[in-house]
Amino acid sequence: MNDKFCLNCSTVATWQAIRNNGSMVNNGSMVSSFHNHSVYDPMVRTSQSARRSRSPLVPRSHDILSEVAEPQQNTTLMTEETRASHSQTRSDETLRMWLIRLITGMTLLILVLVIGLVVGTTLGWFDRDSAEGPTIRPIPIRYDADRAMGYLVQLCELGPRPSGSAAMVKQQELVTNFFRAAGAQVTMQTFEIRHPVDGTDVPMANLIARWNPEGKERFLICAHYDTRPFPDRDPTNRQGVFIGANDGASGTAGLMELANQLHDLPKEIGVDLVLFDGEEFVFEQSRDAYFLGSTFFSKKYAAEAPDVPYKAGILLDMIGDKELTLYYEGNSLKYARGLARDVWRVADDLGVRAFTPRSRHTLEDDHLSLNEIAKIPTIDIIDFDYPRPGFGAPSYWHTEKDVPENCSGKSIAAVVWVVHEWLLQQ
Repeated sequence: MNDKFCLNCSTVATWQAIRNNGSMVNNGSMVSSFHNHSVYDPMVRTSQSARRSRSPLVPRSHDILSEVAEPQQNTTLMTEETRASHSQTRSDETLRMWLIRLITGMTLLILVLVIGLVVGTTLGWFDRDSAEGPTIRPIPIRYDADRAMGYLVQLCELGPRPSGSAAMVKQQELVTNFFRAAGAQVTMQTFEIRHPVDGTDVPMANLIARWNPEGKERFLICAHYDTRPFPDRDPTNRQGVFIGANDGASGTAGLMELANQLHDLPKEIGVDLVLFDGEEFVFEQSRDAYFLGSTFFSKKYAAEAPDVPYKAGILLDMIGDKELTLYYEGNSLKYARGLARDVWRVADDLGVRAFTPRSRHTLEDDHLSLNEIAKIPTIDIIDFDYPRPGFGAPSYWHTEKDVPENCSGKSIAAVVWVVHEWLLQQ
């Protein structure tokens, strides 16, 4: 009983040692008891069999450790992969944000450049330097710049020339005599209007000078020769003296210089030079009417249609600017696009670079009534940026600075050259 008990204890101890250490410990006392008693005990046989065969049912210590280590290694690998994945995600996100910022910045830069280009083009920042002169090559001597400038100065020496004034009467006499001496048939188209301030009658007259009255191809070249009563846009003196060197005298001087070129017109071409009165007999902007002379002329023309109608018309206004730049005018393109393109083409062929083939202003001027009432396709050649285009540039328009010193005979002669050449090509 005691021996069996001891044997069983040794067997249990051996089993525990196997479980704890993964191998059988050589216990001499246990073996000796086993052989001495010769008692069959399946527990012992099983232990011995397990020791001899190293049955897989009994795990070895390094197998157990491997099983424990493998999950730890897997966990470590998973942690490193996760960190790498997170790092790659952060890198991708950084790259994506950087690309978004780059694209946004480039888009804003392009937008600023486009806006700058549009604004600069509109304001004339990229146009040629008008101080270079209105032409690439010298103006032919028959178009005399000094002579044209002399006409402008002569007109300005009369002083302000508003409709109905004594200076206007003197101007009418001067120009009538001049045109007749140049070979024209001169008539005065007279009418009266009521003075917008005191209600008195104001005599007005459009001056018409004709060359080749029998010509079967007739053309109208015109300007206004009255001046505004006051320089109402002057920054310091809106009731001052308005000479109207560019806005008034330059168009008149241009027609006088053109008259010097019409003696050798082809017989089939007839030209009428017309000076309109009352273009701006305006004392209050929102009340008084503009374009009185051209409106009267157009109504009379429409009511009494001539046997040979005008094929086309050209209005010259503010062509004496020293820094001459002539853009397409919007209403000219609206009513007579082909004519405007043709005149600017002639200018380009002659090298008169003051004619800039781009639209800038849309203006109400004497050509409106000619187009809308008389149905004469007419364009307006006008430099409305006096003295120059550009943001912050000064303006001499309707100010006391509209004087001969800010005008140029070369500008007038260049325009006359283009108009005369265009006439000869008809």
